[in-house]
Amino acid sequence: MAHEDDPLEHERASWKPSPGLAVAVNDPVRNPELPPHRERMTDKDPVAMKRAARTVYTLFYLSIAGSIWAIAAYMLFPIESGRIIDIRHNNLFIGLGIALALLAIGIAAIHWSKAIMSDKEFIEPRHATRGRDSTREAAIGAFAAANEESGFGRRVMIRNSMIAALVASVAPGIVLFRGLAPFSSPEHPHAGDPVYLLEHTMWREGERLVHDPSGEPIRAADLTLGSAVHVIPESLAELSHHDGYLEEKAKAIVLAVRLLPEQLTESEERREWSYNGIVAYSKVCTHVGCPVALYEQQTHHLLCPCHQSQFDVTDHAKVIFGPAARPLPQLPITVDDEGYLVARSDFHEPVGPSFWERH
Repeated sequence: MAHEDDPLEHERASWKPSPGLAVAVNDPVRNPELPPHRERMTDKDPVAMKRAARTVYTLFYLSIAGSIWAIAAYMLFPIESGRIIDIRHNNLFIGLGIALALLAIGIAAIHWSKAIMSDKEFIEPRHATRGRDSTREAAIGAFAAANEESGFGRRVMIRNSMIAALVASVAPGIVLFRGLAPFSSPEHPHAGDPVYLLEHTMWREGERLVHDPSGEPIRAADLTLGSAVHVIPESLAELSHHDGYLEEKAKAIVLAVRLLPEQLTESEERREWSYNGIVAYSKVCTHVGCPVALYEQQTHHLLCPCHQSQFDVTDHAKVIFGPAARPLPQLPITVDDEGYLVARSDFHEPVGPSFWERH
């Protein structure tokens, strides 16, 4: 029991709520209601409304023009020509056309919603959702109200230009698929056959291995133990970019590595494909075609930087890790009378990704 002279008990007995607190407890929270509606210029001035409508459908037409330009740029600057200037212009102008088409649609839609569609505030009461006929009628009414407020049914120019712009914006993407279609000509009868194109490179019997990109021939004696050099055919270094240099290089690039001969595990049929511990393998990854150019000297592994496939140089470049489906193709090599490394033949299998159809 507390003592009658206890100050804490005395304070409790004398406490009374303040008048302000009593009001806060007893009065309900007032509904702030919606702020007064502020009319836009387009709501007050019919001329401003017409000007906004013209801006919207003009932007949609500008989007159509951008889509048409992207298609025209694809035809005007064909990447099949192999010229660097055409490839650059192809990427630049197609990108600008598609960007203009999509940007104009976005700006037009935003301007339409802010300047033309109804912006009056309203309160939507909550109600239970039931699968009744009245629910369907209410949904139909909501669509009708939305059509009326947006003006989609009334504003024919805006509606038609928007539909045309959306349809046209898809066209450049469809046209770009043309680049994946096979094509051939009398000058290039095998241009549409990926199996033929990947089976044959510029490597021939007696073709010298030269440094990429200098074109300097490689002596076997100059390759030190553990070294790895980037190699191209000697005849490739003599090509210009107008003669398909990039296309041929993409297939013929090779990495030559020197190890101790006893470190190599070679099958009987490939025993003559290396020279004094020097082996040469295609740099084109058999997964999706990335350049395999990272060599780990201690483990003798080649690493693809794109998806981390790893190949064992000591054992026919077999896949030891990653998504690659098959070993890197090996280039048979030897030396000529002057001691320079040369190819015995072309690759004995297609280079590149494994998803191409193969014989």
